[in-house]
Amino acid sequence: MIDYILVLVGLLFFWPLLLLIAVWIYLDSPGPVVFKHMRIGKNGRPFPCYKFRTMCVDADLCLAALLEKYPDARNEWEKNYKLKNDPRITGSGAFLRKTSLDELPQIFNVLRGEMSLVGPRPVTEKELVLYGEYLVDYLSVKPGITGMWQVNGRSNTTYAERVQMDSWYVHNWSLLLDLELLCKTFVVVLTHKGAY
Repeated sequence: MIDYILVLVGLLFFWPLLLLIAVWIYLDSPGPVVFKHMRIGKNGRPFPCYKFRTMCVDADLCLAALLEKYPDARNEWEKNYKLKNDPRITGSGAFLRKTSLDELPQIFNVLRGEMSLVGPRPVTEKELVLYGEYLVDYLSVKPGITGMWQVNGRSNTTYAERVQMDSWYVHNWSLLLDLELLCKTFVVVLTHKGAY
């Protein structure tokens, strides 16, 4: 109920920002404004996770060519499922990622009941194997727009550390912890710490 209330109140204030970002993306590069990527939610249920598009429309093809051509990039991708200097990112996308504004459309995932404001980072089906013995923890709750990983290093952490944080969150959940993580998120977003 708190998720729904906070999201609906937030929409009252942030809809002009959502509109401005959508127009910027539309003018910056060809393609859809919102990008849907399949993620795995509570109880292993797949769902389309919404984000503002930050990459070129043929990003998957570009990634395959990039990883085949550059072994260092392939190693970095296999380690973290992220590239620090990703050539697929658009001009508007670089800013949106640094400020985490690309995540804003996930509020609609919250309204659809697929995500929570706070929880583990939503992951792809391929990433599930990296959770090992902690997979049960991940699948027991809804993924969140923000969470332990997002306020504790973000992309500067290893994947194993992310998994540990997700597991710790599940076992130590409380309403007070969620409120604390929401407050810390604003600080992290403003400082851009660990974002790329």
